[in-house]
Amino acid sequence: MIDLHLIGIGTGNPDHLTRATIKAMNAADLILLPRKGDAKSDLIDLRRTICADVLTCSTRLVEFDLPIRDARAPYLEAVEDWHDAIATAWATQIATHLPDGGRLALLVWGDPSLYDSTLRIADRLRADGIALRVHVEPGITSLQVLTAAHAIPLNTLGAPVLITTGRRLREGGWPAGTDTVAVMLDGGGAFEALVPQGIDIWWGAYLGMPHQALLAGPLDRLGPQIIRTRAALRERHGWIMDIYVLRRSPATRET
Repeated sequence: MIDLHLIGIGTGNPDHLTRATIKAMNAADLILLPRKGDAKSDLIDLRRTICADVLTCSTRLVEFDLPIRDARAPYLEAVEDWHDAIATAWATQIATHLPDGGRLALLVWGDPSLYDSTLRIADRLRADGIALRVHVEPGITSLQVLTAAHAIPLNTLGAPVLITTGRRLREGGWPAGTDTVAVMLDGGGAFEALVPQGIDIWWGAYLGMPHQALLAGPLDRLGPQIIRTRAALRERHGWIMDIYVLRRSPATRET
């Protein structure tokens, strides 16, 4: 039996870890650290830093190469194939390093419940016959760090919030029934598909990291600046993680 602990580590800042998270990491027999290529080498460096900062026991650390999603295939088909490949990679590491069972931990950016697929990938292992018990230690999400960094509430008084992806925003426009939209997994500037007048944006990249970047203000003024800033940061670091909240001003809200 494998006890798989999916551990939310927030945005990579060790100060964001909960006591329960640290306890679970130290109780693990093995922590797997995925490598995502040179362009994102500082992502695994952050995982290494977190482990060095909080581990006080003899937990083994094993790095492995994470499969790459095929960007040429249709999105959902490519993601399904990618998740199959990741499940196979996990199974290989389990067979190699925990052949008799034990406690395995994976460090998940943000929280495993929000736009993360580790729980779905774990289901694939169980479907393949691996005896697996899944435990989740929640983490701080990038959305929480974003609103804290800008010192704003996520919702207006008594109003709903919709969390979506850049792909959905670009294809479907502003979602009906809400005046506040949080956008994750944006490949770059999906807000450009909107009529920007009357919309405010709170944007952040590398949240919680030393090179955190923040911009906020009217979308019609800040949109082009965010696009330029995002491109420059990607060029500098080789990768980018960003997120933003959009909110309609009272004058443009639906009645």
